[in-house]
Amino acid sequence: MPTFICKIGTSDGRVLEKEFEAANRDLLRNSLEEQGFFVFQISRRPLKFLTHKKGSSGRLSSRKFLSFNQELLVLLRSGLPILQVLDAITERMEKGSFYNVLRDIRDDIKGGSSLSEAFGKFPRFFPNLYIASIKAGERTGDLPVTLGRYLEYLRRVEKLKGKVQSASFYPLILTVAVIAVLLFLMLYVVPQFVQIYADAKVTLPLITRILIATAKFTAKTFPIVAPLLFAAGFAIRLFLKTERGGLLFDRFKLKIPFFSRLILDYSLLGFNRTFGTTLASGIPVVPAMQMSKGTLNNRILEAKLNKAILSIQEGSTISTSLEQTGYFPVLAVRMISVGESSGSLADMLNEVADFYEDEVERRLERMTTLIEPIMMASMGLLIGGIVVAMYIPIFQLAGTVG
Repeated sequence: MPTFICKIGTSDGRVLEKEFEAANRDLLRNSLEEQGFFVFQISRRPLKFLTHKKGSSGRLSSRKFLSFNQELLVLLRSGLPILQVLDAITERMEKGSFYNVLRDIRDDIKGGSSLSEAFGKFPRFFPNLYIASIKAGERTGDLPVTLGRYLEYLRRVEKLKGKVQSASFYPLILTVAVIAVLLFLMLYVVPQFVQIYADAKVTLPLITRILIATAKFTAKTFPIVAPLLFAAGFAIRLFLKTERGGLLFDRFKLKIPFFSRLILDYSLLGFNRTFGTTLASGIPVVPAMQMSKGTLNNRILEAKLNKAILSIQEGSTISTSLEQTGYFPVLAVRMISVGESSGSLADMLNEVADFYEDEVERRLERMTTLIEPIMMASMGLLIGGIVVAMYIPIFQLAGTVG
């Protein structure tokens, strides 16, 4: 996501300049205003990769963030005051950036700030949805319940992310291995055989001549093509970070055969899970949708959802507005409509998310089942074809000698 430099005013009259990551300016502005900040200016930080330094991101891994909140939840349920809770956590924590953040948060709370306000000053460590959940728990007086609900949401999200990463890891490794083996054969092995055939002065079959020509072309162009490919990849990455490039890529993702349905289901799964969690935490519908749309991670879907939010603000039902986006299937719309009419929208949204989760897992399993044998067969044919093409002249030579 792009990084923005924001000049904001806090509720106690201070003016701060902080960096935030968000899909776009409007989403970031709405999120900051919902947290009680007054936004003076938002400007995008250019060439983030040049200014990034090791260890400067100040982020927690998902596992450490989950561990911290599990400890926080246990201590809150025990009835300890929040200052004693933070003291108990920091006593057993190694000193570092997060330790310093927690000490600053403790000082802010001791000075009269709420827990959500203190957390909200450190967006690199605490995401907007987390802060909104804490704020909702403070408002309703059931912070442990709200925090527990958020942790359950986080566990399910991380579990699904792990499945997606596992499904894509093996094909990626296999692709890298195939490319490395092919380059080794074309740049080192085939030239060795070329010298042998030149010394033997044998007539080479067509397939071997094609292979040798390909190897020579690869060896000749590789020193030029490799840097060009690297530069092209770097340029494409920069282009995708722009608003236009990101928009084109997001539109492309929704049109890829077979994968588009998986990408869409994964996006809608995240949205429904987040929307249901925020509603269950006591956050109103429109702010909950605005916070949840960032989980779509697709500008096309976010634009459609913005129209749905406007439609809801004008008096339309949630189910009708989501149906008009054109991306929510009939079954999901019907379930959301039932949830609206029965007053159990949050529960129904989680049911929809469960449905999408099953669909994503099924598609991932099918994708893995199909892609792995195809890649293995392709790898075998390519490498086997090269080996056969190299050894055919040797077999012919042996037959002639015999």
